[in-house]
Amino acid sequence: MGLPWGLLLLALALGRLAAARCPTPCVCDNLRAQVLCLHRNLTAIPEAIPQLTKNLDLRGNSFMVIPVGAFLATPYLTHLDLQHCKVERLEEGAFRGLGRLVYLNLASNGIAFLYQESLDGLSSLQQLILKRNRIEEIQPGAFGHLGSLTVLDLRANALVYLPDMVFQGLQVLRWLRLSHNALHVLGSEAFAALPALRRLSLDHNELQALPSEALARLDGATWLDLGHNPITYMAEEALAMASLKHLFLDHAALQDVAPDAFTHSPQLRTLDLRENQLQGLPPLAGARRLERVSLVGNPLLCSCLLRPFHRWLASVRVQVEGACAAPLALRGRPLDSLRPPEMRCGRPQPIPSPTMPSEQSRVASSGHCPLGCSCSPDFHHGSCENRDLQEIPQGFPRDTRLLDLRQNAFGTVPPGAFPGLKELVSLHLQSCSIRTLHPGALQGLESLVYLYLTDNHLSTLAATAFKGAPQLAYLDLDRNAFTHLPSHTFQLLPNLISLHLQHNAIGELVDGDLARAGGLRWLYLAGNAIQHIAPTALAPAKMLEKLHLEGNHLAEVPTAALQGLPALSELKLSRNPIKRLGDGAFLPVASSLQHLYLDNMGLEWISPGAFAGLGPKIRSLYLESNKMSNIPDMSNFTGLEILNLRDVPFHCDCQLLPLWRWINTLNLHIGATCGSPAEAQGLKVKLSTTFLTCPGWGRGEARGARPDKTKAAGKPSKKKRPGKSPARSFKRSRA
Repeated sequence: MGLPWGLLLLALALGRLAAARCPTPCVCDNLRAQVLCLHRNLTAIPEAIPQLTKNLDLRGNSFMVIPVGAFLATPYLTHLDLQHCKVERLEEGAFRGLGRLVYLNLASNGIAFLYQESLDGLSSLQQLILKRNRIEEIQPGAFGHLGSLTVLDLRANALVYLPDMVFQGLQVLRWLRLSHNALHVLGSEAFAALPALRRLSLDHNELQALPSEALARLDGATWLDLGHNPITYMAEEALAMASLKHLFLDHAALQDVAPDAFTHSPQLRTLDLRENQLQGLPPLAGARRLERVSLVGNPLLCSCLLRPFHRWLASVRVQVEGACAAPLALRGRPLDSLRPPEMRCGRPQPIPSPTMPSEQSRVASSGHCPLGCSCSPDFHHGSCENRDLQEIPQGFPRDTRLLDLRQNAFGTVPPGAFPGLKELVSLHLQSCSIRTLHPGALQGLESLVYLYLTDNHLSTLAATAFKGAPQLAYLDLDRNAFTHLPSHTFQLLPNLISLHLQHNAIGELVDGDLARAGGLRWLYLAGNAIQHIAPTALAPAKMLEKLHLEGNHLAEVPTAALQGLPALSELKLSRNPIKRLGDGAFLPVASSLQHLYLDNMGLEWISPGAFAGLGPKIRSLYLESNKMSNIPDMSNFTGLEILNLRDVPFHCDCQLLPLWRWINTLNLHIGATCGSPAEAQGLKVKLSTTFLTCPGWGRGEARGARPDKTKAAGKPSKKKRPGKSPARSFKRSRA
């Protein structure tokens, strides 16, 4: 009997020790093994987290980097939330020791790359959420240790290309979410290692043709989302997915569908072709189990040419949705209400059909691997990383798609440096001491999408350096020696989407800097020395969605330069010495702006009209670590998901009453505290009793901001106890 009692006492002692261990800025619930450190402005993973913690919520902090072994002290974690933590890099081995973790949320950060060991150690992980990051490239093997993963969410990133075997190791994955990227190249074996996949979401991308070869590897998938892609044609036997039941190809650019397009998808039940450019369809031979076809929003020509399709619908008893657009006599008539005699032809005119896109001829693999380098025929990769090479090696296999030459000492990239690599998609030249990119350096790289030149010594670029690489979409020039934008660079880059020029020495943006950059969507200029932006400097980039200007020397919001940017949704001005915001500061982008960063600027005053035009579209507003004592009315910001007002010295008197009323209507963690008067200093604005004595306080409560306080208005002695606030906040965050 002595041993069990001893174990019991030991367990009690450990329990008391765990209860005593709780990081100062966090809230610990040891009964439920949960720790919350929400919006605490933490810059490192807190120490002294109870070892037995299972649920760790670190949302809304500023970690930037998750270092190696960051969670070794908490091996029992099952749920880890790192949303909105400004994470830019996951070091290899960052999550080692978390063998019990089943849920990891890294959404809404700044992660750009996933390397092979970034997610090592997560053998039990079932859900991985990486949406709304900046992931441009995934190296094959990055998910190789996630054998238990069932859901992988990569929505709203910056992916353009998926290499072969990129998802290798995900043996039980059931749902892969790749929506809202910029994908237009998929390796034929990109989905080859996903035997359990049931749903694939590829909607809202840039696919111009159906990726038939890649999709044919998905024998078990039953649901395919391909809507909102510029696909114009479905060829014969285009879709060979043996188990597919639901296909969504809505809001694409379809003009024609071949009769045998679905012959090898015999289980197809639902076909959604809404909002395309179809004037009609042929009988869909092979789709014997089809139950429903939606053609709503297509310009259907209900002539005699549509009779075969109409007869086929009746014979196989398929439910159809859609209405005639022509001829005039039948406009608006539902398809299922038509009778064959009504579908007449005056003069037979075939519905125009686009020419079937020609398939690219395959380039046979040839060539040996250069001495001292390694080549992977399965992944089509070549690597000479960190080999102290003085010259760029040649002789890689012609089907190489990713070439990693990082950390060498090339100095220059000569003309024709990469002969025979027509299939190369991604080229890594980071940290190679490169000072010159010669004209014709990229000649022949017809398929190149990604070019990484980070951490070199480039100060100028000739436009002709990019001749022969017309598909280049991502150009990374961070940490070089540019003092101005390489203004003529874009002449030969019609497909450029993303331009990184962070941490250079650029002092201003002038007219013509972005000439011919009409397709640019993301422009990253953080960490330069920009003091001035000319009013028309950004105007050529009419499709710009993200503009990052944090950490520069701007003394005011470049309002005039924002004119003509109708798609801008994210603007970062953090860490600029902007002291005042005047009226209409963001008016030129008010109709599109969703995310606005104004933190850590030393901001002292915001005009009542500074946010004019902004309203329900704003989803996140960052104003933390500034010096103003009040903010203007933002009651029309009804779509807010994030509002950060930490470390702002609010003066909690009756002039702040409108703000107090408003933030009490929000179901958000805001972090606003009083900086003055002395008796209120350090108190949360929400909990300050100063406002209870203000004229009109009761009238404001009667409008129904918070029912619990309305009830208490007649009994001012029954105030909220501060000790209950964390629990209430915790329940709200869980909801």
